[in-house]
Amino acid sequence: MIETLAGPKAEVEDLSASALLASIRSARSDEDAAAARQLDLAARWADLHPPESIHTAATFSDGGCYGLEHEEPIAGEGCPAVAEFCIAELGTVLGMSSTSAKRLVGHALELRHRLPRLWAQVQAGQVPAWRARTVAEATIHATPSLTVEAARWVDTQVAAVAGRVSPAQLDRLVAETIKRHHLDAHDPTKDPEDGYLSVDPRHATLHDQDVHYAGTMRFEAELDIADALDLDRALAHGAETLKALGSHAPLDARRSQALGDLARTQTALDLHTQGSTAARSEDGLPIAREVVVHAHFDASLDGHDRLDTVFGPTGRLEEGQRLVLLEQVQDWCGDSRTKVTVKPVIDLNAELTAPGYDIPDRIREQVILRARTCVFPWCTRPARACDIDHVVPYDHDADAGGRPQPGPTVSSNLAPECRWHHRLKTHTGWRYEVTGPGVYEWTSPHGHCYRRDHTGTTRIPGPDSSDHEPAPPERP
Repeated sequence: MIETLAGPKAEVEDLSASALLASIRSARSDEDAAAARQLDLAARWADLHPPESIHTAATFSDGGCYGLEHEEPIAGEGCPAVAEFCIAELGTVLGMSSTSAKRLVGHALELRHRLPRLWAQVQAGQVPAWRARTVAEATIHATPSLTVEAARWVDTQVAAVAGRVSPAQLDRLVAETIKRHHLDAHDPTKDPEDGYLSVDPRHATLHDQDVHYAGTMRFEAELDIADALDLDRALAHGAETLKALGSHAPLDARRSQALGDLARTQTALDLHTQGSTAARSEDGLPIAREVVVHAHFDASLDGHDRLDTVFGPTGRLEEGQRLVLLEQVQDWCGDSRTKVTVKPVIDLNAELTAPGYDIPDRIREQVILRARTCVFPWCTRPARACDIDHVVPYDHDADAGGRPQPGPTVSSNLAPECRWHHRLKTHTGWRYEVTGPGVYEWTSPHGHCYRRDHTGTTRIPGPDSSDHEPAPPERP
């Protein structure tokens, strides 16, 4: 490795300070130009795939890949719709999830069709693509929705300065511009006398995507005054109790722990037993937490059932796909109101079989634990919320026709797929096969190939791959 880096390092060391700054500035300009070109190509990809060409229009769904409760278009009013399933191939080529690819295409269309001044600035190299995309994100999801004329008005106000102000200033400018445009609409919350009656600021929000390396999450709440005061007194009492019991933790840490204790000892609603047959612990209080320990042979770790990191031995938290210190698991299990369930040993390499089409719980659990997420390239949807797909389709008429079953219900022919990618596999030219326990090789309609296993997604050369085709010419 040292020998490999010796050449470039020597070249950099030969540069003067001025030349080094000029070189890094040139590198940034190249990066901005490439990002602008990527936006242009994403928009052209959308042009090639109107909804009638493949399937229905692509949308964002608040239920993720497997929910259809509420859908939003990927770009604002006046932008062309895009075929739903063309997004997947674009995302895999770029090494991103289908959701991120939808966002990229949506931003490109929003800029080209509703924010043309800003689009021109990006293509001319005067505004970085990432800045323009933050504006597009705001105009796409403005509430109430912006008309084409409203979006053009925002474009007029923002485009001239988007490349000259700080990111924070740009965010404020966009928000202020959108707000000013909505001033003519009646907003009951702005009534100087009774506006507060139309606002309910109460909420309790867990920021589960913001996980500290120490294994903590941020919980934010806005409460009724009486509720807030009662909670404060309860936390103060709990913190003092922990101190009296010998805790040497700081006050804030003890208050945080007391809040967790309140959650585990509340008795108003017994909704958190998670199906436990033992409804109460030895002290008579409800079971407040269930820790499920999966004991199995991990196909990815050569028989070891734990990982070692710089922080010490760890396990894997299925919810959120995060590593968790085994010391934390021990603390969770040690609480008197915690129900500990040890699942049967599952060899993730074993070939389990079942007659018929239905998938028994034991095989389903093995497939979920082995894959962890949807097995489509770069998808991160948890496997437990996915459909279990027969990789080679099950033939329901095979027995009646005297034919061997081409898609049996066996471990090696099953894979978890989120609902959106399951539909993609069923209705388009995407195909895949199992090449080993937990290893899946996908081929896109255009011949691009990917390997998906427990380590993630890797591009692989395919017989029909067009990876080496020359890039289309630049637009004049």
